[in-house]
Amino acid sequence: MVMTSKPGDAPRAAGDGSSPAKARSVELPSALSVKQLGDLLGVSGVDIIKQLMRQSIMANINQVIDYESAAAAAAAFGYEAHPQPQARKGTSLIKEIKKQQLEQDKEAGGLKPRPPVVTVMGHVDHGKTKLLDAIRRTNVVDTEAGGITQHIGAYQVEVNGQRITFLDTPGHEAFTAMRARGAQVTDIAVLVVAADDGVMPQTLEAIDHARAAGVPIVVAINKIDKPEANVERVKQQLAEVGLVPEEWGGDTICVPVSAKENKGIPDLLENILLVAEMEELKAEPNKPATGVVIEAKLDKTRGPVATVLVHNGTLRIGDTMVVGTVWGRLKAMFNDVGKQVRRAGPATPIEILGLNSVPQAGETLTVAANERQARALIEKRQSEQEAAAVRAVSLANLSELLSEGRVKELDIILKTDVQGSIEPIKSSLEQLSTDEIKVRVIRSGSGSVTESDVMLAIASKAIIIGFSTDAEPGARHLAEVEGISIRRYDVIYSVVDDVSKALKGMLAPTKVEVVDGRAEVRAIFPAAKNTKVAGVYVTEGKVTRGVSVRVLRQKEVAAESTVSSLRRFKEDVREVIAGYECGVGVTDFNDFQVGDILEFFHIQETG
Repeated sequence: MVMTSKPGDAPRAAGDGSSPAKARSVELPSALSVKQLGDLLGVSGVDIIKQLMRQSIMANINQVIDYESAAAAAAAFGYEAHPQPQARKGTSLIKEIKKQQLEQDKEAGGLKPRPPVVTVMGHVDHGKTKLLDAIRRTNVVDTEAGGITQHIGAYQVEVNGQRITFLDTPGHEAFTAMRARGAQVTDIAVLVVAADDGVMPQTLEAIDHARAAGVPIVVAINKIDKPEANVERVKQQLAEVGLVPEEWGGDTICVPVSAKENKGIPDLLENILLVAEMEELKAEPNKPATGVVIEAKLDKTRGPVATVLVHNGTLRIGDTMVVGTVWGRLKAMFNDVGKQVRRAGPATPIEILGLNSVPQAGETLTVAANERQARALIEKRQSEQEAAAVRAVSLANLSELLSEGRVKELDIILKTDVQGSIEPIKSSLEQLSTDEIKVRVIRSGSGSVTESDVMLAIASKAIIIGFSTDAEPGARHLAEVEGISIRRYDVIYSVVDDVSKALKGMLAPTKVEVVDGRAEVRAIFPAAKNTKVAGVYVTEGKVTRGVSVRVLRQKEVAAESTVSSLRRFKEDVREVIAGYECGVGVTDFNDFQVGDILEFFHIQETG
C-alpha cells in the first residue's frame, strides 16, 4: 500500500467544523481491515468506526471492509483514494489478518490445512442437487421423490489433490436449524441462481442466512445452457442486493455453470479452493476429535446412526463419544461412499455407529478419555441446561444481557407493509449503535413475518420488528414456543425510541396482544333470550371461555368482545382445541355470518 503523504497529519473528518484541506492521495487495496485503514490515514480506529457508522456501515476494529467503503471514509478525512495496482480482493491483507488470528491459536502446535466445508443453497428448482450431482459424478437426483432432497448428506470430492467437503442440505432451513443449535458447520456458501430465472425470494433468504452466519458467498449461475439464460441480468440483480461481482469491481465470485452439460464445474471448484485459501482453514489432527452431527436416525438393524462432520482432531474406532447428552463407544464408521474406515480427520464426513440413543442434528460430538469421564460430562451438561438456559434476546431484557456481557450485537429482522418503509427504519436503527453494542438489521423485507424469519431469529438470537404488518399464524406459534420477541409498530418514531430506550435500560414493559386461536363460523343457532350462538370449527390454537374475541368479516373487524359461552354438544366446557367443533357465544353480539373468523386473544406484558 502506497500513499503520497505521511500518516499522522490527516485532516479531521468532514463535518467537524475544521477548515477544508487539500485532498491527498492514498492507494487502497480491494479490501482491508478498519485498523489498517486507520494506520494508513493516520487516524484512530475509533474515528474510522464512527465515520463508517455515518455511512451506515457497522464494523469493528478488525473487520475487513471493501474498497468503496474505505474510499468513502478516506474522502471524509481529506484523502483521494485510488485502487492499488494488481490488487485482487485484498488477498494478502486478508491472509495477514487470518495469520494473526491463527498465531494466537498455535499454542498447542500441530495446526495443518484442512478441507473447506461448503453448503449449497438457493431457490427451489434452481439446480442445487443437479450441481452436486455434477460435482460428485453420482446419480442422486434419480433417487429423490418429487425432485426434493430427502436426506441431509455430506460428501467429499478431490480437486487437483485438494479435498472439498460438500453438505447436501435441502436448503437454508437445515443450514439455519443447525445454527440455531449452536453448530457453525460451514466455511463457504455456494449460492445457486438459475440464469433463466434470476434472484428469487428463497435466493434472498439464502443470502440473509449466509450473511448472518458470517460465511463468504460464491455464486454459481446455473442453467447457462438454456436459450433464455441471461447471466448479465443475474449479475445485475445480485449487485442490487449487495453481491457485486468481481468483474464489476466488487468482491463476489460469480461462476457461470451448467450442471446439465457439466460446464464451468472445474472453474467453480477452483474458485472455492481460492476462497478456502484466503480463509486459511486449519485444524489440529493429532487431538481427540470434536465434530457436529449433520443428521441422525434410528436404523432397524444397526440401531442409532449419526452422520458426523469432524471439526478438529481425528476420530478413531473405539473412541468414547459424547454427543449432547447421548454417549457411546465408536463401533464402526463409514465414509461418504459407504466404505468402512478406522479413522476420520478434520472436515471429514462420516457415518458412525455405537451411540446409546439418537442425538439431535446440530449437537456437538466430543471424545472423552473413558466412560466415567463421558458420564460426568453428560451430568454437567444436564445440570447446566437446567440451571442456566440461554434466554432469548428481547428489548425488555437487552440492558440486563448487556450488563452481563452476554450480548455484543442486537440483531434485528425488519418486516414492513411496503418496501419504501424499509430504508428509513433500517438506517435509523443502525445509527443507534454504540461502542458497547452494534445494532444490525440482518434481514429486511416487505410482507408478513414468516416462519423463515423466526428460524433466522432463533439461529441469530435476533428480535423481529413488524412495521404495519402482522406475523403469520405459524410464525407466531413458533416464536412463542422458542421465546422469540416479535414487536409490532405503526409509527417509525416509536420503533427507534423503543430500541434506544432498551439499549439504555429505560424501556418499560409493554402490553401486547397474544392470539390464542382462530375459528371459522360454519353455522348459526338460536339460543335463549334472543341471542345466537356461532357453530364454529377451531382451525388453530384454542378457544377458552371468558377470553377476548374479535369477529373478522372479510378481514375487517365486525365486533370485539368476550366469549360468554362455550359448548361441545350439550355440555359447557372450559376450552376447545384446534380440530374440534363447538358452539361459541359472544357477549353483546348476535350478528354472526357463515364464513366469519373468530380470533381469540389475550393481553400480556412482554419485551
